[in-house]
Amino acid sequence: MKKLLILLGLFTVLGRPALAAPLKIVALVNGEIISTEDFQSRINSFVMNTQIPLNEQTRGMMMQKVLNAAIDEKLKLQEAEKNGISITKDEIKAQIGNIEKKSKIPAGQLTKILKEADVNPQTIHEQVKSDLAWLRLIRKKYYMEGTPTQKEINAALKEAQEDLSTPKFLVSEIYIKKDNARNLSDLVYNLRNDDRFGVYAMQFSDSPSAANGGNLGWVNTGKLPSALETRLKRMNPGDISDPIQVGDGYYILKLNQTFNPKTDKPLIPSSREIKTILENQKMEGLSKKLLQDLRQKAVIEIRS
Repeated sequence: MKKLLILLGLFTVLGRPALAAPLKIVALVNGEIISTEDFQSRINSFVMNTQIPLNEQTRGMMMQKVLNAAIDEKLKLQEAEKNGISITKDEIKAQIGNIEKKSKIPAGQLTKILKEADVNPQTIHEQVKSDLAWLRLIRKKYYMEGTPTQKEINAALKEAQEDLSTPKFLVSEIYIKKDNARNLSDLVYNLRNDDRFGVYAMQFSDSPSAANGGNLGWVNTGKLPSALETRLKRMNPGDISDPIQVGDGYYILKLNQTFNPKTDKPLIPSSREIKTILENQKMEGLSKKLLQDLRQKAVIEIRS
């Protein structure tokens, strides 16, 4: 991958890298440094994991997403530490082993793969540490607030059953603010030739749904802006729309499935499935709120 020389601040002497270049800082998060070396390693990791093409459309968004993720990682680790949560080296090692197994990588070979992609293994270790610490923190807060009651489960089940009488779309979205919208036709081309819509949404969408790969779930007719619903009604399952401007941004939609109560047989969720949905929704809500609060209170300095 072409090195981002401006961000890296590389110095050369007679065509060779300087041996004692000063530390370059991309950002400070409550006084903690994100260095250019770490930032570049994260960009390389991003490209390696997602295989998203690095082009004029994706470059700026990619760099911003990587920086935001690095900042959030610092905030999560700082908050976990304040709450007495620590992650051991053995726990990180075990999670790395799980990643290798899930990715069908021979045990112990991830480090070699990372180095070949110019990714510092420590970068991955810090990401794993942050994820484990944050999950432990959110679960702690979740159990302190209490799990869903049977009354809540029954009410949600009744609502789900009644909702099955309404036509709906199973849809995913990518929302891009007008200020970030460049060469959207190139992005649509990539989406139509790469079946990983969710990966692109997670990395580039400016919508909260990005955390779920852009998945909005089942959306009843009449609940979306008219411009979006009009387009969806002309689409077939699997189709990806052209950019649709609504307000201060553009939507790219993927229609995954439709439901017509007159012709389609409804699948009624079980009580256990409803409980799992409620638990996940509550933990997701706790996570989003806490991270938002941390961002607002944090002292973050971005350096060019």
